[in-house]
Amino acid sequence: MNSYTDPAIRITLLPRDTNSQGTVFGGVILSYIDMAGAIEAHRRTGMPRFVTIAMREVIFHKPVLVGDLVSFYAETVRIGTTSITVRVVVEAERIGVSRERILVTDAEVVYVAMDENRRKTKILAGSVPD
Repeated sequence: MNSYTDPAIRITLLPRDTNSQGTVFGGVILSYIDMAGAIEAHRRTGMPRFVTIAMREVIFHKPVLVGDLVSFYAETVRIGTTSITVRVVVEAERIGVSRERILVTDAEVVYVAMDENRRKTKILAGSVPD
């Protein structure tokens, strides 16, 4: 497993985020995946508005527990004419005895750039930082 160092988001999840089994809802993790990917899209392109159009297969390998420090690492996979694809890797750090880092899941998220009228727009070549 890759070990990343600069997360787009890092958060400790709380009891309100859990299901009846005491693990964090998958939907909560999906929401943070979407946010982390959007942060990367904005950072990478400088474009102000994106909408999510696809989240590719998400398989949860391990549960997230209350108190885990969860990191969402994002990297740009591809920039197209109007879309950007971002890979988000989610790791949980079990706080306590071992402090082990566990791969929770990863996903590719596709965003489309939008203009001020909420219409699809081109990602300008000059807007992509070096």
